[in-house]
Amino acid sequence: MNVAAPKIVKLGLIGDNITRSKSPRLHRTAGRLVGLDVTYDRLIPKDMGLSFDEVFEQARVSGYRGINITYPYKEIVTSRVTVADPLVRAIGAVNTVVFDADGPKGFNTDYSGFMNAYRSVRPAKSPGVVCLIGTGGVGKAVAFGLIGLGAQTIRCVDLDPAKANSLADALAALGSETKIEVFDDAATAAAGADGIINCTPLGMVGIGGTPLAAEAMRGAAWVFDAVYTPVDTPFLQDAAREGLTVISGYELFFGQGVGAWRIFTGIEIDSAALRAAIQGDEI
Repeated sequence: MNVAAPKIVKLGLIGDNITRSKSPRLHRTAGRLVGLDVTYDRLIPKDMGLSFDEVFEQARVSGYRGINITYPYKEIVTSRVTVADPLVRAIGAVNTVVFDADGPKGFNTDYSGFMNAYRSVRPAKSPGVVCLIGTGGVGKAVAFGLIGLGAQTIRCVDLDPAKANSLADALAALGSETKIEVFDDAATAAAGADGIINCTPLGMVGIGGTPLAAEAMRGAAWVFDAVYTPVDTPFLQDAAREGLTVISGYELFFGQGVGAWRIFTGIEIDSAALRAAIQGDEI
C-alpha cells in the first residue's frame, strides 16, 4: 500500500534579535499535533546581509506559505501586502503574512492575542486608566485591544512624539468612549494609572533595560510586558515586587501564534494541547 508523504508547510519569522524566539517551536509542534510537516525558519535580515525588502521577496518566491513579522518591521511590511480587514488597516501594523497566488495578504493577531491574555488574568475587570509605553507595531495592536476591552483612558508614550500622536489620532477616529491622551514622559503618564504596559523592546534578550523605574509603578494594579524573551523581564520583576498583577508577554506570544496558525493553515488547533506540548518540549 502506498503511503502519502506528509504535506509540508513552510513558514518563517522575519525580525531582528529573534534567535531565542519560541515561534518555531509553537508552529512545528502545532503541525505535529495535526499531522502536518511544518518547517519554520528564523529570517534575520542583518545576519543574512540583506534588507527587509530583500528577505521578504526571497520568502515570497521560495515556497513559503507564510511568515510572521516582528520588531522592527510590523509597520514597514504594511506597504508590501494587501490588508482586507479595516481594523488591521486602522492599526497600521501586520504580524502575519500569507503568500497567496494573487499576492501577499497581511493580518494582525497581536491585538486579539493581547485581549485574550488580559482576559485570562483579569476576566471581570476593566483595564481602567492605562499607561502605554511604546507606540510602534505591537503598541498599536495592544492599544486597539485596549479599546476592545473598554479601557477608560489610554495614555500614549513614545520617544518619538509624532508616533504617539499618530496613534492617538487613529484611536480617537474609532469614536469609542475611551479617552486618548499623549505624554512625553513615561513616569508622568504612569502616575495614577491602573495599568502599565511595555511595548518597547527594552528588556528583550540582547537589549536589556526597563522602560520604567520600579517606584513609578506604585499605585497601579496591573502590568503587561509585550517582551517574552525572557518571559520574566526586569519590568515584570519590578512589578511583582511592588505587588502588581503581572500579565506575561508569553500569553500574547501564544495567543498571536495560535491566531497565525489558523491563518496559515485554516486548521483549528487544541490550544490546551498545544500549550502542554510546547511546555513538554521545554522540559
